[in-house]
Amino acid sequence: MTKGFYTLLIAQFLSAIADNALLFALITMLSTMDAPLWHTPMLKWVFVISYIVLAPFVGPFADAQPKGRVMFLSNGIKFFGCALALLGLPPLYVYAIVGFGAAAYSPAKYGILTEMLPSHLLIKANAWMEGTTVAAIVIGPILGTMISKNNPMLGVAIITGTYLLAAFFNFRIPKMPIDHAIPKRSLNFLLHDFWHAFTTLWRDTQGQVSLAVTTLFWGAGATLQFVVLSWAQIRLGFDKEASAILIGILAVGIAFGSVLASLYVKLEDTAKVLPSGIYMGILVICMIFVLNPAIAAILLFIIGVLAGYFLVPLNSLLQHRGHTLLGAGHSIAVQNFNENIGIAVMLGAYALMVHYQMSINSIVIIFGAFIIVSMGTITHLYRKHVRLKGLEA
Repeated sequence: MTKGFYTLLIAQFLSAIADNALLFALITMLSTMDAPLWHTPMLKWVFVISYIVLAPFVGPFADAQPKGRVMFLSNGIKFFGCALALLGLPPLYVYAIVGFGAAAYSPAKYGILTEMLPSHLLIKANAWMEGTTVAAIVIGPILGTMISKNNPMLGVAIITGTYLLAAFFNFRIPKMPIDHAIPKRSLNFLLHDFWHAFTTLWRDTQGQVSLAVTTLFWGAGATLQFVVLSWAQIRLGFDKEASAILIGILAVGIAFGSVLASLYVKLEDTAKVLPSGIYMGILVICMIFVLNPAIAAILLFIIGVLAGYFLVPLNSLLQHRGHTLLGAGHSIAVQNFNENIGIAVMLGAYALMVHYQMSINSIVIIFGAFIIVSMGTITHLYRKHVRLKGLEA
């Protein structure tokens, strides 16, 4: 691994910890404002909308200039959103602006890996990236809850400074050669270019399965965060800080699963991890039988391990296929578009279930069953395609 890669890791960690801490600081702020309960999942919903709307543009933007510069500018947008929060802008608007910056940031932070490193190091690099991101997911909710518990504005001020520090490290990322620069910048060309990238990845067998699984994972992961928060408070009697620790345990499990994948899964064998997603859905349903905090922690850790074990190889495969077929930024933008549609749909469904006051056990069962059916279908279709391809050969 190069020195520039570790600079990237530090920048990613700081930016990710600020994103996660800000979410929980804004959740605390909403509670002090007596906002409706369904506003809480809507925070994440307004955040991901930018990923969907900006998808045709952020990929070409990331590929057309040094990705370290793109990350620096994107963190500047996040900093601006936090600054507006300090001036009194409502939480939903604040997180929407930060989401705008995050949407531009994502293709650059993952796309630069294929420019910095050879393909045989991608799974290891992704394990490092997911590990630092997961560490941020562990620390961020706890930090955000603690620093904003008595004074949400103080918490937001500290997070604003964290974005500024992340931008400093972004600025120090080595400039890489321009990858797949676009020949035109007209709206019509960009939309056509994105549609070409979208259809190219979905028509590619390996791109298709990795897109489908990562879309499901991020939609499920974002929703699971809020499900666990609610479940821990209702079923286990936890307060917000203790619930945030449970989310941290889930994230540690994802990090552990990522490390296992980096050690034992090769890029060409990524499809073999697909059954892990089915087991994950089964364990999610098992949450309804748990009332003991220690068992809850163990269960969430195992769920995280399974999630990390199948996410990292498929994420690496998607990056590799996208870089080969399209260019790193284009492929990550398509990935973000699909994943965040998944997040928006699943969070929207969860917000509706909360709005209509469904029991937490019913929500958990529906959520787990959806994961089982979706992962089972993806695994079946992929294996069927591989068998047919083998017969044709």
